Amino acid sequence: MKKQLFFLLTFLAASSAVFAQGKLTVKQTTYNFGKVAQGKPVTAEFVLTNTGNAPVVINNATASCGCTTPLYSKDPVQPGKSTIVKATYNAATMGAFNKSVTVYSNAENSNLALTLTGEVVEASKAVQTSSTKAAPMKARKKTAVAGR
Repeated sequence: MKKQLFFLLTFLAASSAVFAQGKLTVKQTTYNFGKVAQGKPVTAEFVLTNTGNAPVVINNATASCGCTTPLYSKDPVQPGKSTIVKATYNAATMGAFNKSVTVYSNAENSNLALTLTGEVVEASKAVQTSSTKAAPMKARKKTAVAGR
């Protein structure tokens, strides 16, 4: 009887461990910079939230080319908590760009693709879009007035 109870408890513990898994979700998988000035690197921040029931560890984040650099935390993301993956594009080459960053983790969705898009233009033609980081309100008013 004790042996059967032991096997039953072992089976239940093992099966519950199989179902305990983290899951990364992100509200925005694509970040559009709009028109950015040539030679001025731009950075996107992607907020990843663990919506699963076990900690998630990001093992690696790789970019599609050397012109994009991802940064991420090595700390486990606990269930219900978030982490930030930053991706910096160097904006050296003129023209449209579409770069990807793949985040590898132990989550249910172990490969998560993030995308950076935009267009590199001459500095005088760069325009800030709503998806880039907004300047403080006073600075935006001054820029708008100066542009008249």
